[in-house]
Amino acid sequence: MGHREDLLEGAKRCLLGKGFVRTTARDIVKESGTNLASIGYHYGSKDALLAQAYVSLVEGMGDAFEGDGAGGITAEPGSVERFRQVWSNIIGTMREPGSMWRLSMEIVVMGDQLPEVRDHLAAAQREAGRGLIPLLMGGREEDVPDEAADTLGMFYVTLMTGIIAQWTFDPKTAPTAEQLTEGLRQVIEAATRT
Repeated sequence: MGHREDLLEGAKRCLLGKGFVRTTARDIVKESGTNLASIGYHYGSKDALLAQAYVSLVEGMGDAFEGDGAGGITAEPGSVERFRQVWSNIIGTMREPGSMWRLSMEIVVMGDQLPEVRDHLAAAQREAGRGLIPLLMGGREEDVPDEAADTLGMFYVTLMTGIIAQWTFDPKTAPTAEQLTEGLRQVIEAATRT
């Protein structure tokens, strides 16, 4: 690996261990075995590096969202059962000790103090929604039009942000995939009543 990759991997470890606010440039350099000048050269700033590291951590969750074995997605794309399976897998990532999702809440709370990180991640939200659509509805990410990413994708991102907040705040009372699915069923029933 070169310095760029070493910095990214070191920043990921720092984020998981210390979060955004407490991670210093020196922490990243120590963790990556590089030097301070490398951060500016490769990423422009510590905050830009941390934002990229966070996006990389989230992208690495894709396989966990799809599940495998008993937790795999088998239901028809777009079905209520598929909704339950996918959210069950996503919530499963939040149950793990040291879940990286607490970083999302740190950005929500501290976003105004981390404007470069916030701006970078705000731009990444559309792509997050674009990635969730095929997972739940089928198809390929590269075929999702911008309009769908900005509507259905943002609906899923908003749901995910709420779930992350609830699991971060109080895992004991946070919703399960079954509860979310039952809520969806009730919304569908109410919306389709004649």
